[in-house]
Amino acid sequence: MASSTTTSCWCSHCGMGLATPPPRSSSSFLCAFCRRLTRIEPQPGVRGSAMTMTTLARATASPPPPLPLSVVKREFPASYPKVRGKKRALLVGVSYTGTPHELRGTVNDVKEMRRILVDKFGYPSGCILELTEMERDLSRVPTRQNLLRAMRWLVDGCASGDSLVFHFAGHGVQHVDLKDDEVDGYNEALCPVDFRRSGNILDDEINETLVRPVGRGVKLHAIVDTCHSGTILDLPYLCRMSRTGYWQWENQYPGGGGKGKSPNGGLVISISGCRDDQKSDDTSGFPESASIGAMMDSFIQAVDAEPGTTYGRLLSAMRARIRDGHGSRRLPGKLGSYVRRMTASSGVQEPQLCSSEIFDIYRKPFLL
Repeated sequence: MASSTTTSCWCSHCGMGLATPPPRSSSSFLCAFCRRLTRIEPQPGVRGSAMTMTTLARATASPPPPLPLSVVKREFPASYPKVRGKKRALLVGVSYTGTPHELRGTVNDVKEMRRILVDKFGYPSGCILELTEMERDLSRVPTRQNLLRAMRWLVDGCASGDSLVFHFAGHGVQHVDLKDDEVDGYNEALCPVDFRRSGNILDDEINETLVRPVGRGVKLHAIVDTCHSGTILDLPYLCRMSRTGYWQWENQYPGGGGKGKSPNGGLVISISGCRDDQKSDDTSGFPESASIGAMMDSFIQAVDAEPGTTYGRLLSAMRARIRDGHGSRRLPGKLGSYVRRMTASSGVQEPQLCSSEIFDIYRKPFLL
């Protein structure tokens, strides 16, 4: 968000948000993404040439469409991590602050995920990119364009032996499938902070941007806590698991329509907060210290309780914790009562496991 000494505008070439000093005369500014100049004119009739809120809203309402990737150089904002380690992560928490869709706890989810990655799985802190509305850098605010660019950053130049993590906490929705490639007839989608203006990010686009570039020897995990997130990456296989622990992989493209959905030789696994037809509630209305997504809390507890666990035991533990109403010391009192009421309804959220290839979930260790 621009401060009192800056204004917000859009790059006229690639559409990236810019924060610039209020222009007193015609000025040109260099875009950090496409490295091209944008000319900014002072607003006529406005004292001191400062932009009023009305002018600002009009200026940012319809940014120009971004150039195709083949035209824009694959350069990333200067604030993005420069270290290209074997382990790197993109953590996104969208709060939708000041809107009817506001969520509490998504920023806490990001903080907890960073802690898990650094303390439990050895991720260098300098190789983790965070996108939240708390960021002052416009390139780190989770807009649609920034989110897609950050996804490209995550997989850009990945090589054999790399381990990547994508984490998203926010809203998710469903759209009617117009390509007839979804089993349930719906596309799942993530909602960036500017979804009303710029639109959602469909699972087809997520798959193309995040999944398909993953090459041989590369491993990508997506941990997504949104409504309707079960098959958000459009991966070929969904693991069906009963409460007794019986499991089997289900092909999401039995007619062969998923051939173009697989990674480029690598392994992609997603753990999501609920089935495609379910909602994943947050803990709004409770103290900030306890504000964290139910899915994220169950994930943290399962990882902390059993280092080196398998995918099967992880998924079982997450489901059991949500089903039992979070009766541990982390969620006492009102919060435990809240989750118990939620899980007593017919819409009990069940974390899901999807993969680009099948494996024995009770033998394969969970390693990020």
